[in-house]
Amino acid sequence: MAEAAASRPLIVVEDDPFPRILQAVLDPAVTLERVNAFIDFFSTDADFLAWRESVRAAVGSMYPATVVTAKDQDELRAKLPGAVALVTESLAVGAEELAAGTSLRLVQKYGTILRAIDTAACRARGVPVATQRRRSNIACAEMSLALMLDIAKKLHITHGLLSMEQLQAAGYRPKLFDRRHTGNSNWARIPGLRMLYESTLGIVGFGEIGRELSLRAAAMGMRVLYWQRTPIPAAEAAVFGASFAPIETLLAQSDYVSVQLPGNASTRHILDRGRIAQLKRGAILVNSSRADLIEREAVLDALASGHLGGFGLDTPYDEPGSADDPLLQFPNVTITPHTAAQPRTNALKDLAEMMSGMAMQLGFVATR
Repeated sequence: MAEAAASRPLIVVEDDPFPRILQAVLDPAVTLERVNAFIDFFSTDADFLAWRESVRAAVGSMYPATVVTAKDQDELRAKLPGAVALVTESLAVGAEELAAGTSLRLVQKYGTILRAIDTAACRARGVPVATQRRRSNIACAEMSLALMLDIAKKLHITHGLLSMEQLQAAGYRPKLFDRRHTGNSNWARIPGLRMLYESTLGIVGFGEIGRELSLRAAAMGMRVLYWQRTPIPAAEAAVFGASFAPIETLLAQSDYVSVQLPGNASTRHILDRGRIAQLKRGAILVNSSRADLIEREAVLDALASGHLGGFGLDTPYDEPGSADDPLLQFPNVTITPHTAAQPRTNALKDLAEMMSGMAMQLGFVATR
């Protein structure tokens, strides 16, 4: 048994919820507790065990493997000796990591932005760097657009209001137009409907989700500004249809603002009371990342004053939330229960693609 385990390829993965799935798929020594957790996690959309078997069949002799996790740079360097592959989401790969991983034959980024990976050093060592465009990031970008559209078109307010009586009960004054002269569009007389086309979207944070959002917003005819602490080259931003603006300019000019940042100590309340006050009056603010990126009390006050034209949030401030959340008293607020990255099959498709690609790159299956 020990001899068989010693002959397995060693793969190091970042200790993050999705890279950990490689351990549940490729390492027969994974704990039953971890496997059961993933069975539960994917149960709304997929049969995890059936998916796992299909991946194992596709990766050839990369299964079985020994898969170990690393939570920080020190642990990563300690575990790299003997590893043939490294899967990283946010951990850095540079000269020290390559010196520790003398057997490395592949660095796999779980994502597409290589800012933390020294690609020149990898190239000099002859270690390929692979990327994986993540469907969950695309789904989050779609959710940000959906929140904007929902508030701009008042979908959550007007859904199902079809009769005169319903509309009147909701506070509207519906009346058919004189069809001898006019069309009949919006006979319900819903005021304040808006478009995304020809408006300005400001994206706070231009990582993978921000870039996916920018592509889609630009295709819809929106002018896209972005801000992050370290701008990317203008030519690179232009590929996504965006241009850099200082955050004060972005907030003042944007009709819609979407926050797309990871949640941590450095980003908490990145939109605080002062920055929310800088928003263009009537702007719609959405967040499909982490709630604490935006100061809650400042949002409540901006909604109450009418300065904020609408607020869309996917991850509530409390999970689970409360039916009497004070944000829900405002008709121009939409909150959904942390569903932006769905369906779960997004992650399964990404990981299956990534693992079969790794297996081909490492020579565990014949290349097609």
